[in-house]
Amino acid sequence: MKISKLLMIVGSLLLLALFVFPLWNITLEAPQYPIPLGMDIHVNKFTDTHEFDIKNINLMNHYVGMQYIPETIPEFEIFPVVIIVMVILGVIIGFIGNHKLFLAWFILMSLLGVIGMYDFYLWEYSYGHDLDPKAIMNFKNPDGSVMGFQPPLFGSKDILNFKAHSYPRTGAYFMFAGMLLTFVAFFVGKKENKIQ
Repeated sequence: MKISKLLMIVGSLLLLALFVFPLWNITLEAPQYPIPLGMDIHVNKFTDTHEFDIKNINLMNHYVGMQYIPETIPEFEIFPVVIIVMVILGVIIGFIGNHKLFLAWFILMSLLGVIGMYDFYLWEYSYGHDLDPKAIMNFKNPDGSVMGFQPPLFGSKDILNFKAHSYPRTGAYFMFAGMLLTFVAFFVGKKENKIQ
């Protein structure tokens, strides 16, 4: 089997790690929590970083009028299907061996990744800004507007006495590695075609 085909197939299959490892993590640090609170985000569920973290985050959020972190969201039905389809498509394209299709798969997967991140941003924005006006505690910005509690999409951010961190986790690194392999497969395949 040509190296380009192997790279494309292995790269596509690495996406299956998203069903085993978390894709993203949001952690909240504060003096009153010696062990930070955290939430792992998988392609099909939210899980506690430590036992009862999501329950404690929801209790905290209740005071400022934030929405509860739900058991499930519509994306958890869509994302797993998209990943499975892309894995199957990638493997089929790998066996076909057309390097231009390798690039097409990579571009499509990149676009889906951008759409997924934008959707995540919209969820975070709604979660941090659509506050209950009857909440026990109301915080205002210096200009008098209602303070938002949106965690960062990527990186760290101070929110009152909390420091929120938002970073990719193991599943994301497998996905990035898989995509990189498919991108390399395009160039290797192009070179293999020139040699023939």
